[in-house]
Amino acid sequence: MDLSKIENFQDAVVTVMGLGRYKRGSGMGAAKWLIRHGAQTIITDLKDEEELEESMSLVMEWYEKYRNEYPERTIYQPIFVLGEHRKDDFVDADCVVQNPGVPSESEFVQEARKNGVAIESDVSLFFRYCPFPTIAVTGTKGKTTTTKMLGEMLKKQHPEAVIAGNINTSPLEFLDDLLKNGEEIPIVLELSSWMLESLPGVFQELGRGPQVSVVTNVFPDHLNRYESFGDYVASKSIIFQYQANDQFTVLNYDQETTRLMSADAHAHLFWASKITQEGNGCYVKENGRIALMQDGTEIDVIARNEVALKGEHNLENVLTSIAAALLYGIDLSHVQETLKTFVGVSDRQELVREVDEITYINDTTATNPGAVIVALKTFGADGDIVLIAGGVDKVNGEYSELADEIMKTCKHVVLFDGDASEAIEKAIAGRVPVSHATSMEEAVTGAKAVSATGDIVLLSPGAASFNMFQNEFDRGEQFREEVRKL
Repeated sequence: MDLSKIENFQDAVVTVMGLGRYKRGSGMGAAKWLIRHGAQTIITDLKDEEELEESMSLVMEWYEKYRNEYPERTIYQPIFVLGEHRKDDFVDADCVVQNPGVPSESEFVQEARKNGVAIESDVSLFFRYCPFPTIAVTGTKGKTTTTKMLGEMLKKQHPEAVIAGNINTSPLEFLDDLLKNGEEIPIVLELSSWMLESLPGVFQELGRGPQVSVVTNVFPDHLNRYESFGDYVASKSIIFQYQANDQFTVLNYDQETTRLMSADAHAHLFWASKITQEGNGCYVKENGRIALMQDGTEIDVIARNEVALKGEHNLENVLTSIAAALLYGIDLSHVQETLKTFVGVSDRQELVREVDEITYINDTTATNPGAVIVALKTFGADGDIVLIAGGVDKVNGEYSELADEIMKTCKHVVLFDGDASEAIEKAIAGRVPVSHATSMEEAVTGAKAVSATGDIVLLSPGAASFNMFQNEFDRGEQFREEVRKL
């Protein structure tokens, strides 16, 4: 298929692999965009009709809307193939749009590729057709906080700024309006490793990557999907490997992996660091002020104690955000104003409420052991944490470091069902009391029962959620709801 023009999707047969449940997520965004542009869209998902009933209804609502909105186009009714994938839908298609949750090793994706079918994603389509410069953010931890902070900075400069990607919002939701209006609007995208895997081809064709690429850090994660940690690191490196030499790469100097990744950076390299001030970068100076150093010129930004977002781990996100925003061309005043007011995002070390002098913290997006360790170090100095954790293993049972930190900071652990929970309990090896829960209600009431005045109940799972919850955000919302009932 000739992907050089959006118009070529008219009448093309396109298979969307993975619809999902997010109303504005990758699968939904791709399906809506393709139907709107006249593609004969086949939507296939291993989930059944009952599970995807709401998503299907929304797609059909948009189909009816587009039929009325674009009478000059042929708008085809989408075909749903649910509970299975059919080989013919991949080999006989003009293009396959692969949801980021679908592994590239899928036999159906491989069959499509073997038959010369174009493989795209919602993100690759966006980069292919959006002419405006973009900030792209990835990392194991901190990428959503960094993206949202950057989004606030961008919105202060332009209220219509786009914040999308791996935050449950497909960038295709914005593409047509961007092209119609023709005005250059600031854009920041959070990109997971899976999203990045779909981008080398389009970056090579364009001869450029994102205008500013940010890597917050890279820790072992998703090792149930990648053959090795090196493969996971390589997927993250895609974000800057195809940049032109007039673009910018921002890396976290203070983390060894990201420091080593710099060898593959071709654009102007900027560090974010609390421990060095060598070369171009955003640094914390000895006097407690944060400054951006660029080619020998120092831009004084803000005093560290004026930054609203607290925590040592968040300081890394602050430094990368400052560097990315200023390199992108955001006014210093907008950067400073955001730093003084932005306090973080929900589901990440979020204070839900205090009940009977017990504090309840929602950290549901801590889906790997490293993120849980950060939370435990943040809240557990007094050893008074009741940790709610566990679920589906993503790190091949590597929970020994987490177990050691649990021993230092936790008085009790409540574990959900799942193989990660089994691995965590085995690693704890009786050093801390453990109980089990088969629902969020049981987890919260069980945690409350073993808590005392001054304790912290911390939901920080260190694992995936799909065996018990729709996703990590559903898990967080269920936690908030149960805490509200206390």
